[in-house]
Amino acid sequence: MLAELHIQNFALVDDLRLEFGSGFNVLTGETGAGKSIIVDAMGAALGERTGSEAVRTGTSKAVVEAVFDVSGSEDAARVACEYGFEPEDGLLILSREIAVGGRSQCRINGRPTTTSVLKDITAHLIDIHGQHEHQSLLSVPIHIDIYDAWCGGDVMALRDKAQGLYDELSGVIAERERLQTDERERARLLDLYNFQAEEINAAELQPGEEEELAQERNRLANAEKLYAAASDIHDVLGADGGSIDGLNSAARAAEKMVVMDPSMEGFVENLNNALFAAQEALLQIRDYMDEVEANPGRLEQVEERIDLIRTLKRKYGNTIEEIINYGEGLADKIDSLTNSEERSKQLDGRVEDLTNRLSEVSGKLTQLRKSAAPKFEKAVETELGDLAMGKTKFEVSIEPIKPGPKGADTVEFLISANPGEPVKPLAKIASGGEMSRIMLALKSVTTSASVPTLVFDEIDAGIGGRTAQVLGDKIASLARQCQIMCVTHLPQVASKASRHFSVGKVVEGGRSFVRVSSLTGEDRVAELARMLGADEATGAAAQHAREMLSLADQRNS
Repeated sequence: MLAELHIQNFALVDDLRLEFGSGFNVLTGETGAGKSIIVDAMGAALGERTGSEAVRTGTSKAVVEAVFDVSGSEDAARVACEYGFEPEDGLLILSREIAVGGRSQCRINGRPTTTSVLKDITAHLIDIHGQHEHQSLLSVPIHIDIYDAWCGGDVMALRDKAQGLYDELSGVIAERERLQTDERERARLLDLYNFQAEEINAAELQPGEEEELAQERNRLANAEKLYAAASDIHDVLGADGGSIDGLNSAARAAEKMVVMDPSMEGFVENLNNALFAAQEALLQIRDYMDEVEANPGRLEQVEERIDLIRTLKRKYGNTIEEIINYGEGLADKIDSLTNSEERSKQLDGRVEDLTNRLSEVSGKLTQLRKSAAPKFEKAVETELGDLAMGKTKFEVSIEPIKPGPKGADTVEFLISANPGEPVKPLAKIASGGEMSRIMLALKSVTTSASVPTLVFDEIDAGIGGRTAQVLGDKIASLARQCQIMCVTHLPQVASKASRHFSVGKVVEGGRSFVRVSSLTGEDRVAELARMLGADEATGAAAQHAREMLSLADQRNS
């Protein structure tokens, strides 16, 4: 859901921070108060086209930041992760900066991105309906998703099966196409892979070898210095007048002391331990001196081996393990090319089998979709009738296409708002107000919202009386499934909201500013009374407003 919206220097807004809640959020205010500015700013944060005219006069740039809680939206989180934007603590922070010069910058969780990526991610987060373009119903490919979600588990299970078969089929076809390259290319690849395999196999690489070679090279390169240092140590420890003789003499003298003073036993033990350690060290340094020698020939061999490994790393991997793995993978490639004709025949059979299975699943999908269409159409028309569109004819067009990941159908919603007129594509003929009510009808019919946040801007255009009451009830009901934000002039709608914002315009220092207040208690009563036509929150209008709020509370409890 949209948790927070922060707007800076956007149109008449200087600095505004709104915190929204789950459920039903409503924005009200006089005509021209600035409600549409907030919706426009929201659209800018979602990646909609926004020009430099949106920047507040006298400032260099406008900034809009939208904070979405995606912890309950698996689709949005998945798409964001696919683009490399993993939610932080379940949040996605979308930021849009529009400069006076017309350039804009988009960020997600502080990292730059493009408007196309931003729009792709937000398509799974929010829909804005009204006088704006960010409407999923305008995208015909989404119609099939809306319809199939309503059709239920059997259709969705078949869709998952179709998706799996299509993905497998695509992979097999791609492999077959790779095999069906011309003979010259196949021969070239076979020569290349054989050369690479021979080069790697001839090297006989061993894991950990590079580190051992580096240590050996250091010893060989510094052999003379190491031998001289070892010789000095030997001379110091040496038995002929060296430290060992001294330790031995001290230990024997201490043993004589113990006879006279038993408390010196620990001292004697320490001297004997030191003597033993020195003798061991002397043996080790002698062995080391025997091993350390200047060997230019061996040093050259080690250097050549290290250079060979470096060359192979440049070609086949960053580590010896990666080079070995690459070499092992070459065997499969060589086998595939060597036996490509036989493999191609196998793939032909696999393609035929998968194609038939996909066609079978697609046929079942088509049958379920067509059988469910009349019920869906009637349900949508009933909802539209409640929303003052009782003359509307709604149809689901299901036409055949080549089998794909969603079956072998294209689904499009058709509509006729006027009796006697044929149905036509919804995306081409519905007005903004109609589109909002159609989406509301569709969302009311479906059991769950595919997009977690819906924004309805001026959805009440041309509605009044009893229909307004029905509209408010439907939005409130839908808000139990997803977050709703609604810009309205109808008190019947506003009274149903769980959070109410009042938008107004003030003049300070000779300049206009948009201000937003969160209303509760008597402030909310006063706003509803104003919407009912009263000049002040007193008398019958105020009492009517309280009754509307009381009734809404009873229905929500």
